[in-house]
Amino acid sequence: MKKDFRDLIELSKRLRDPGGCPWDRKQSLEDLKACILEEAYEVIQAIEQGDIAELKEELGDLLYQVVFASQILHEQGHFGVEDVVADLHDKLVRRHPHVFGDLEAADAAEALRIWQGQKKNEENRKRSIVEIPRGMPALARAQRVGEKASHVGFDWKRREDVLDKLKEEIAELEGAMEAGDMGDDAGVESEWGDVVFTLVNLARFLRMDAEGATHGAVEKFIGRFLKADEKAAEMGKQLQEMSAGEMDELWEDVKGEERG
Repeated sequence: MKKDFRDLIELSKRLRDPGGCPWDRKQSLEDLKACILEEAYEVIQAIEQGDIAELKEELGDLLYQVVFASQILHEQGHFGVEDVVADLHDKLVRRHPHVFGDLEAADAAEALRIWQGQKKNEENRKRSIVEIPRGMPALARAQRVGEKASHVGFDWKRREDVLDKLKEEIAELEGAMEAGDMGDDAGVESEWGDVVFTLVNLARFLRMDAEGATHGAVEKFIGRFLKADEKAAEMGKQLQEMSAGEMDELWEDVKGEERG
């Protein structure tokens, strides 16, 4: 028999019942934080890998975290997953008057403006950039903060202006590094953070996802490192035994092969 959402809700209740699973009964909302984050990352990984079968499973795991957390809250006398679904349904209808109402949106940009306008009209909405979750990855949070500030006009006008600011921040980092030789490590860390934050805003102006771009750079480095290690082994050497010049030459060979 085909299972539906109601079966999943009943399953979560059964697991939390006195006669259910001891491990599931012991879990709290605090315990679920790491699980929710991990499952979200696994969904993203499945998307990036284009693994549809894996994506189906990971989406299910993420969905269950929502159901399970809602069940815990229901037991505490707050709300259940049915209330979560009802609120979500109403919000989606409310924020799409160009679909469910009399407004029209000629393109995606206009639809986004309508969505943002509806959010501004809603009571108890998250109004401040300080309410962007601290648990987000730092680069993603930095980009979201920049977007929020931009919505009220607090932003650069051109990407060239951001690039100029980046050069300024790098110069300040260099100055702090020189002072760091005399013990000003806190200044170095602060200036380094300013460089990264400005670089994230440059990514925003370039219409790039800073988190995704950095993730791609890490994956690229890992791939190149493994290839360099293989080539060193073919030469009868280990990377740690090679000079800086030899490693640099090997690295350039790997990059050249990629370009080829």
